[in-house]
Amino acid sequence: MSEWSGNRWPEPSRPRRVEGGVKARSKRGAIGEQWWSRRFIGVLESLGMSGRLARGRNYARAGQVLGFELATGYVTAQVQGSRAKPYRVRIQVLPLTVKQWQLVERSLAAQALFRAKLLAGEMPHEIEDVFADCGTPLFPRSAGDMEMSCSCPDWEVPCKHLAAVCYVVAEAFDDDPFGMLAWRGRGREELLASLRRIAVGEPEAPRPVIDVTDRPLAECLDDFWSPGLSAARLRAMPAAQVTAPDLLLRSFEPPAVAVRGKDLADLLTPAYLRLAGDDG
Repeated sequence: MSEWSGNRWPEPSRPRRVEGGVKARSKRGAIGEQWWSRRFIGVLESLGMSGRLARGRNYARAGQVLGFELATGYVTAQVQGSRAKPYRVRIQVLPLTVKQWQLVERSLAAQALFRAKLLAGEMPHEIEDVFADCGTPLFPRSAGDMEMSCSCPDWEVPCKHLAAVCYVVAEAFDDDPFGMLAWRGRGREELLASLRRIAVGEPEAPRPVIDVTDRPLAECLDDFWSPGLSAARLRAMPAAQVTAPDLLLRSFEPPAVAVRGKDLADLLTPAYLRLAGDDG
């Protein structure tokens, strides 16, 4: 963050030049060609921080994003700024639960046109309405639906490094519209296989109780214990939202176990609620 000296602010620091970074194709104007990538960028730009977003676009076009990884629920990246060590960026969204995806997939499969477009690799515009009708919006509705963090000393969110990553991710969504769906928990092949199975009436294959995809521990030892946030940004972040006590039970398929004729999840729910109570 710039320090005030005298009667004026010093000039913003210049990022170090890098080779081989991810460069945005757009050279001027807006970034994001397709409707789905523009919708994603619209959430970012709704914050109104025009100066930071402009610097973020410049970073994206200059190739300051060294690379990024998109997985279920998060995007991680490294961005080269003015310091020698690149900054670590993380953008998170809440993936849909198994039951939410099942509802969405049944709704998509019920529409022959949607199913045909998706199987052909196209993203029908109406898919947004399908998600909304299922009570699970496809796109973040506001910045509050995304958790963004950067290891830089700037406590404002988004900083220019976060903005740069959002812009290069938007262009990646231009190239592969299924990237947005994978971010929310369904990769291309898994989604299309589900649509084909539902269309012909095949039973669903059993899923593991815990199905989490993440980097192997050996690949993240260097920053495993790092908070990824400066002390100033941690203080500036809003308090975490209260999580439902039985969220874990509702997030996964209940085990095929019955106790006295009742589902195990139904029996465990009151216990979770009592454990979370003030007198627990």
